[in-house]
Amino acid sequence: MEAQTKVHSTSSVSTTCQNCKKDFTIEPEDFNFYEKIKVPPPTFCPECRFQRRLMFRNERSLYRIKCDLCKKSILSTFSKDSSRTIYCQSCWWSDKWNPLNYGLEYNSKKPFFEQLGYLLHKIPLVALGNNYPTLVNSEYVNETGYAKNCYLIFDADYCENVLYSSRLSLIKDSMDVLNCRESELCYESVNCRKSSRIFFSEDISDCVNVFFSKNLAGCMDCFGCVNLRNKNCHIWNKPYSREKYNKKLEILKQEILTREGIERLRAKTLGVWCSVPHKFMHGFQNVNVSGDYIYESRNTKNSFQVRGTEDSKFCQLIKDGGVKNAYDYTIWGNNAELVYECMNVGMGIHNTRFCYVCALGNTLDVEYCVWCLDVMNTFGCSGVRNKKYCILNRQYKEEKFYSLRLQIIKDMEKNPYVDKRGRVHGYGEFFPYDLSPYRYNETDAQVYFPISKEDAISAGWKWRNQTLPEYKTTMDGNRLPITTNEVTNEILREIIACVSCGKAYRFTPSELVFLRRFRLPLSDKCFECRYKRRFERLNPLKLWHRHCMKPGCLNEFETSYAPDRPEIVYCERCYNQEVY
Repeated sequence: MEAQTKVHSTSSVSTTCQNCKKDFTIEPEDFNFYEKIKVPPPTFCPECRFQRRLMFRNERSLYRIKCDLCKKSILSTFSKDSSRTIYCQSCWWSDKWNPLNYGLEYNSKKPFFEQLGYLLHKIPLVALGNNYPTLVNSEYVNETGYAKNCYLIFDADYCENVLYSSRLSLIKDSMDVLNCRESELCYESVNCRKSSRIFFSEDISDCVNVFFSKNLAGCMDCFGCVNLRNKNCHIWNKPYSREKYNKKLEILKQEILTREGIERLRAKTLGVWCSVPHKFMHGFQNVNVSGDYIYESRNTKNSFQVRGTEDSKFCQLIKDGGVKNAYDYTIWGNNAELVYECMNVGMGIHNTRFCYVCALGNTLDVEYCVWCLDVMNTFGCSGVRNKKYCILNRQYKEEKFYSLRLQIIKDMEKNPYVDKRGRVHGYGEFFPYDLSPYRYNETDAQVYFPISKEDAISAGWKWRNQTLPEYKTTMDGNRLPITTNEVTNEILREIIACVSCGKAYRFTPSELVFLRRFRLPLSDKCFECRYKRRFERLNPLKLWHRHCMKPGCLNEFETSYAPDRPEIVYCERCYNQEVY
């Protein structure tokens, strides 16, 4: 009872993206996938499809508003002037309201997306994108589940005692980390896995006690090292006895006591890192993959920051594995199969198309749904839970559901939604941006596809004029105590002005405990500025065609290292010869 759309082609087809007007190619393998899930080929190029999905996700732009049901002051991804009905997490997840009470009868004379947009404006939306029932003492987090004693973490699962961090899974007792998994006691580090006590480092795997290092695996007690495997007691890649290492480490740690010392070490290590070869991509335990930051995956193409994916393409930010047969899938995972053009879906989903935030248990055969949990055979719904055979939040008998679904698909092809810039959105396209509850610069699209206000408006996208919160600061960041030995608990009363952006921020008791434990200085930058610096350390989600830079090697590859970057980039064979 699926839509009968013929999409198969035995050869590559070049077409023009209706958004950016650039040509892109649809390969035979792509047509096979579209035929398998019975959708027409896309009319947006892969990059524009990714950007469009990101326009529906606001991870980090947070506001203080009141819940429209209980009237309590809450933290929300929606501002006061959003024009939407916003419920706090407690109210939205409760049985105080019924999503089916907002149901609409389908009108064949109106474009489907117009009707869905009306529903999304009418129905309550949840203030934060968390798996709320799984949170313990973690009120100030977003896009997070299974967290305990966490504060200002984002896109995270299974974390405990973690502060100011993003894109995490199974992290404990850490602060200011990004893109890390199965690690503990880490600070100011990026892309760490199965490691402990990692400080000011990146691309670390199976390591313990590492400082200012890059691309280490199976190492212990290293400082300022790069490209080492299974080494102990090294400083600047030079081996030492245990006794000499400990003595030198104590001297080096004196630098870490102050912000100025940390910046000197950071500048030195960045110079060292640029002087040694880098493998053309980050990843391990892969077979037949292309992209970057790919782990434990097979037959995965043009994908970035994914783990445990198979027979997939154009996927991004999949930190929990078990993903099979997925195209244009952004964020999450955790056992997902037959997924197409979806954002932030996971946990056992199957045959899910054109959705964002749909998950939990038996989520099967779902299309064009928003924040629907544990649903089956659902089309164009929002907020529905534990139901099946629903369309526009109205429940039907099985036979009626299937006949109406087919009618809507035919109507979407005959009478598609056309936005103000002439972009056509029929069946097979993700939601048009007009249905997003966010302004462009509030969303993750601005993070990965930064544009000016003028360009956003020209493209037909909304923009929010950002203003600094009216907090009166009591101390400039450059007047903070030099070391934590000089810090008293009175610092918790101060409102600090960030030295980079001027925004106000405060220190929390748990943050102070962490910094004192490791004798680390107070940061003079707010958590957002610290995040931006870590984010810039990750390679972009884009590929360039390059040659191996080792003299005499003729290998070519696709890499996320742009040609104008300073790093020395090797093919895998040459890199392994150098490192191993």
